Order: sequence, then C-alpha cells, then structure tokens
Amino acid sequence: MLKRLLATTAALALFALPLRAQAAAAGGGDQVTLTGQVIDVNCYSTHQLSGAQHKNCATACANKGVSLAILTNDGTIYMAVSSKPADPQNSRLLAFAEGKVKVTGTHRMASGLHTIEIATIEAAS
Repeated sequence: MLKRLLATTAALALFALPLRAQAAAAGGGDQVTLTGQVIDVNCYSTHQLSGAQHKNCATACANKGVSLAILTNDGTIYMAVSSKPADPQNSRLLAFAEGKVKVTGTHRMASGLHTIEIATIEAAS
C-alpha cells in the first residue's frame, strides 16, 4: 500500500512539471513535427507497460486523470501542454491511446522535461 502511495505521489509530481516548465519557457519554443506513440505516463514509467495490449488500461487511466504523453522512436517523452491555464490535453490524445500519432506544435524544454503545445494531431502509420 505504501509503495503504491509513493508511486502515485511521484507520478502526480511528474504531471505537475509540464505546467512549471511551460511557465518558465512561455513565449519561446521551436515549431516541430514529431511522430510517436501515445503512452500512459504512469504505467510506462513505473511498470514499462505500453502497446496495443495495454490500450484499455491506458484509456481507463487517462479517463481518471493520468497524463498521456508522446514517446518518440528515440525514447524521448513529450508531455502535451497548453498555453492556457487549467487546460488538460488528455482529451486531444485519448482517441490515439497506445497508437502512433504525427503531431505538429511548439516544443519547449525546461530542466530536462520536453513539452509540446499541440497545433495538429493525426494518426500515423
């Protein structure tokens, strides 16, 4: 129980970082296009679970507020953020959970955390 509580606390702290990173880099950033898999950050980071067999779990977690992110082929994880306060991005990624996407948007990085403010998103093969 304690292990699960500590893992949840760590995951929640991780999810708060994109907002801090974005605030630090507000106004800057590079326009990028990237392709990657939409992952459930909690299961991917704590249990290394991802892929088609994990789609139902990832969808359930995202509906409960666990952040979805984009994992590129080089292993970089991009947290989806918004320039508007209190504007979660899971709804934009949910339809693609555990699938491949092509995203264009503004990339920012602060303290080792990659974020992307999504302009367009579409399924990728």
